[in-house]
Amino acid sequence: MNDVVKNNDTKHSYLTKMMVVLPGLLTAFIVAVVSKIAAIWLPTLGAATIAILLGILLGNTILKNPILEKGTKMAESKLLEFSVVLLGATVTFQTIAQIGLKGGLFVLLQMSLTIVAAYVLGRKMQFSDNMSLLMAGGNAVCGSSAIASIAPAIHAKEEEKGQIITLVNLLGTILMLLLPIIGSIIYGTDILTKSALIGGTLQSVGQVVASASMINGEVVELAMLFKIMRIMLLVVVVYLFGRFKQQTATTPAQAEPAAKKTGSALPWYVVGFVLFCIINSLIHLPQELSQTAHFFSGWFEITALAAIGLRLDFQKFFKEGKRFLIYGLSVGLIQVLLAIALIALLSI
Repeated sequence: MNDVVKNNDTKHSYLTKMMVVLPGLLTAFIVAVVSKIAAIWLPTLGAATIAILLGILLGNTILKNPILEKGTKMAESKLLEFSVVLLGATVTFQTIAQIGLKGGLFVLLQMSLTIVAAYVLGRKMQFSDNMSLLMAGGNAVCGSSAIASIAPAIHAKEEEKGQIITLVNLLGTILMLLLPIIGSIIYGTDILTKSALIGGTLQSVGQVVASASMINGEVVELAMLFKIMRIMLLVVVVYLFGRFKQQTATTPAQAEPAAKKTGSALPWYVVGFVLFCIINSLIHLPQELSQTAHFFSGWFEITALAAIGLRLDFQKFFKEGKRFLIYGLSVGLIQVLLAIALIALLSI
């Protein structure tokens, strides 16, 4: 009898969660379908760009509704993660070789210089040590995910973490829309340099995919490789930031090492992408399987991009204080200038 009651409770809980998520998820999918159809008549823009722009327009007007929040959040995060994993089935070592050693060096230099610049600027502008470190790590690695991983290692407060996550996301949104334009003006039709600029600069995976999609699919593929190289260095960044915080600590509590988390510090979708890439390189997956993976990856991506647009609230831009916005925009400008200088210096 107890087992029956327990099963009924589990089913009820599952259905309740589904009903909460469904409105936003379905809305994002409908926007994706409309974008795909609109792209037939507007091929220059493409479905990805239309999905983002249409999502932004609707999300700030007639579809600005809290009931959609959980579903669009799920579409933005989970669908994009699955899209990244499936993208690995279409990539081989030969694709990665296009980036080369220069690409790897570019990522290392870009990350290191961004961390130093963001931290020093934050301290100069009277931001706390923790906020400066979170800003540095969030911009250098992978946005909110990096901030969430770094915060426990440096004993950051929830308030500090929340403020920097908001600031990094706002900055990423601005750069997401600007970098395709900047890249096209500076680099013309060169795919690799535009991929390096987008994949080496933007904060979150979603922003990289969204921004690269405004150019073409090949840029998405290569930009994601630059991005994944940055994400794979998250473990190193978290460790180094923790050590730095211990050495500069002013109180015994701050000097204590953070409790170690069980499990991998790398996001699961990065591991999945790498595994699929290895399998595809060694076995060479059948074309039908690669095409199927590409099909689902494409739909997941467009739906996730529609959700990103729907969740982009312009009011947040005006809620942040002037000092925060100046800090964020300054770090963004430094990142873009560094990327352009390094691409030229390394002849990528």
